Amino acid sequence: MENKTIARSLRLLSQLMELHNDNPFKIKSVANAAFKVDKLPYAISSKSLEEIEKIDGLGKSISAKVWELLQTGTMQELQDILADTPEGIVEMLGIKGIGPKKIVIIWKDLGIENIGELYYACNENRLIEAKGFGLKTQEEIKKVIEFKMAAQGKFLYAQAETLVNTLSEELTTWLKTSDPEPLLQVAGDYRRYLEIIEELDFVIGVSDPAATIAKLPLLKELPFEKQAENTFAAMSAFGLRVQLHICPKEDFYLNLFKLTGNEAHVQEVLKLTGNGPFTDEQTIYQQAGLSYVEPELREGLNEIELAKTNQLPQLITYDDLKGSLHNHSTWSDGVHTLEQMAVYCKDTLHLEYLGMCDHSKSAFYANGLNEQRIFAQHQEIDALNQKLAPFKIFKGIESDILNDGSLDYSDDILKTFDFVVASVHSNLRMDEEKATARLIKAVENPYTTILGHPTGRLLLSRKGYPIDYAKVIDACAANHVVIEINANPLRLDLDWRWHRYALEKGVLLSVNPDAHRMEGFRDMHYGVYIGRKGGLQAKQCLNAFSLAQITDYFNSRK
Repeated sequence: MENKTIARSLRLLSQLMELHNDNPFKIKSVANAAFKVDKLPYAISSKSLEEIEKIDGLGKSISAKVWELLQTGTMQELQDILADTPEGIVEMLGIKGIGPKKIVIIWKDLGIENIGELYYACNENRLIEAKGFGLKTQEEIKKVIEFKMAAQGKFLYAQAETLVNTLSEELTTWLKTSDPEPLLQVAGDYRRYLEIIEELDFVIGVSDPAATIAKLPLLKELPFEKQAENTFAAMSAFGLRVQLHICPKEDFYLNLFKLTGNEAHVQEVLKLTGNGPFTDEQTIYQQAGLSYVEPELREGLNEIELAKTNQLPQLITYDDLKGSLHNHSTWSDGVHTLEQMAVYCKDTLHLEYLGMCDHSKSAFYANGLNEQRIFAQHQEIDALNQKLAPFKIFKGIESDILNDGSLDYSDDILKTFDFVVASVHSNLRMDEEKATARLIKAVENPYTTILGHPTGRLLLSRKGYPIDYAKVIDACAANHVVIEINANPLRLDLDWRWHRYALEKGVLLSVNPDAHRMEGFRDMHYGVYIGRKGGLQAKQCLNAFSLAQITDYFNSRK
């Protein structure tokens, strides 16, 4: 065992001891020993126990730990303390810019136990109010976590979108050096709005592919290498793999089609239509005797059968949205005031209404509202509704679902709200049976209007609550409870793979940004994308209702 390996084990032990508020003198001794071992000019593994005990700064106790490591490959004290520490907390120790003191605050005060939750908390601006943190520290932590995500080669759709926009401009400029009117479009998983992106496929149509390929060296930021005939790949500085598929213009739409849909969809359509040439993708489907299938639906499910009988859904668009439900303000853990959020919705987004759903009292880490503060907030909402009319702010709450499935306010309080979003934020480690029963009980509460982010998942970070989706959706159908599509790019929960089942059961969905600042409303775009992927139509989306319609809906629920 090398000195560095031993030093790392001792350093980790000292950090964990600090997390668990161990004796400061003992912590310092172990940390100093880690430094000493790392700097030794010889291999400590070549020494006997007696010789190790004589090394300056080690002493008998720490020498015994080093000897234990050398003899067994482990250290019992380290294993014991690791067993008492969540795995995600240990992983946080590797984040540059936060040491054990800050991690204790993150863990004990904010209730955050893994890097995914920490990243989400940065997006919600929850760190800046914690002791020892500020906006600069929060942004630095967020950047480090994004870098770690990039190292895994997988990206959230919203992260990939940034690169697509930049690359599209750069590629268009480059292409025009060889063709004045090139064709360019991104295909693959990105065009199908998948929530996780591992590769970007750009399809390029030009008059002279050979001339364009000859100019690839001009793209100095992306050193493309040949993968196959007319296909070139490079790794972006962002960490996401990029492929260029270069073809003659007459083959562009066939290649775009082939590289967009999953294999099952592509093969089934090509059996009906052949290989062209085609002037656009619509022609491909027309020649196959099919209605045009939007890219996001091309997953080899039942979209071909629906296209044969002209029964494809009329997919929702962003412009169909009339309001924004489930949002937070400075009353709990938001960045902007209630009035700022409302005015932004009214004047910038031109929406008809806002649903304010600050955290409930169980979310103490998020400055959740007790009963007295609810009354005060409702007074402010009444005043703003007079000031901003006809724009309407609905009185909502994100009420925590407790372990037994009950909500964390009495019926007397719950009935004062226009609508209630019921969400799980704690104890995400129940087995499927208990987790499902917990959600169903919350759904059966007569005051529950919307089931918020049903699994609590954080993409690329936390798998989410194990639930029996069908049973939970059936309960929502039976109790006329809406299910949220949480539009935050880290969540996109309810998963699109269950949208169709919910819609077939007559359950309304709601595209909710869970916005904690004005910019957060923009996430509704991602919610719409994932709703479209699940086959959502405007008439099946709660916040596509007009102000009059949703007012009637909330009143009927009461």
